[in-house]
Amino acid sequence: MSDVEILLVEDNPNDVELTLRAFRQSKLANQIHVARDGEEALDFLFCRGSFSSRSPNAPPRIVLLDLKLPKVDGMTVLRAIKSNPHTRAIPVVVLTTSREERDLAESYQLGVNSYIQKPVDFGQFLDTVKQLGMYWLVVNEFPPTPVCARTE
Repeated sequence: MSDVEILLVEDNPNDVELTLRAFRQSKLANQIHVARDGEEALDFLFCRGSFSSRSPNAPPRIVLLDLKLPKVDGMTVLRAIKSNPHTRAIPVVVLTTSREERDLAESYQLGVNSYIQKPVDFGQFLDTVKQLGMYWLVVNEFPPTPVCARTE
């Protein structure tokens, strides 16, 4: 768990598989943790619950976040990440089917780094994820590693 580069927060098993396949095809499938709901994502990021033994000094390099999630919605996850000084610098990319302007505006107000609407076409989806991975994991420069905040 300490070397996770990507936290994929997605409840749709088909989208999880497509995303993982795109990363494998791009040779970017190093360490990916999949959180199936917003609560698991927050537990992972803030090293609590079943992730309390996870190293607080190894945050993911990027969070790919769906908005429509069970338990805790994506906006709440985004708000928690960007409001905490220990996780604020982690790049968050919203990857969602939502076409609502309200979601787009709120995401940027909360500090999202990028907002991508999932293409419906399979080939376009794979291409989008590959490009996303190449940019955020290969091209982009990351800030120094922050320390994970434990919130109880």
